[in-house]
Amino acid sequence: MKATSIGDEGGFAPPISQPHEALDLLVEAVEEAGYTGKIKFAMDPASSEFFREGNYDLGIKDKKSAKLSPNGLADLYRDLIEKYPLVLLEDPFAEDDWESWSKFMEKGTSVEIVGDDLTVTNVERVKMAMERKACNGLLLKINQIGTISEAIAA
Repeated sequence: MKATSIGDEGGFAPPISQPHEALDLLVEAVEEAGYTGKIKFAMDPASSEFFREGNYDLGIKDKKSAKLSPNGLADLYRDLIEKYPLVLLEDPFAEDDWESWSKFMEKGTSVEIVGDDLTVTNVERVKMAMERKACNGLLLKINQIGTISEAIAA
């Protein structure tokens, strides 16, 4: 049996290597608790962390070569959205991969696509996200920009 560890930000980190495995665990936990159909999931892949040379390296933590093109990653997200009760994706693509964000939104989605690393509560980046139709939500965090005035402007 593999050990469970603590994730990067102190969270539960079971020994998984595929995104669907995490969602399967959540679905099972919800079912065991008797809340099937009453719980929805949000996911923050933090994709800037595994964006390498124009591709997304899903095997970065276990060193397996699981590189996906931006289109391949978009297809993976669409598959997960179809199969699981996902209602929100935060930072599904790297912070400067504007084209992938816009293409994903252009094809339409049934979930909220939140830009955090994409917009970083920065007025100029929020404007760019709006112009490029890159997301349909953003996180507003004063600690990202520095002042309340700047956060309000964003």
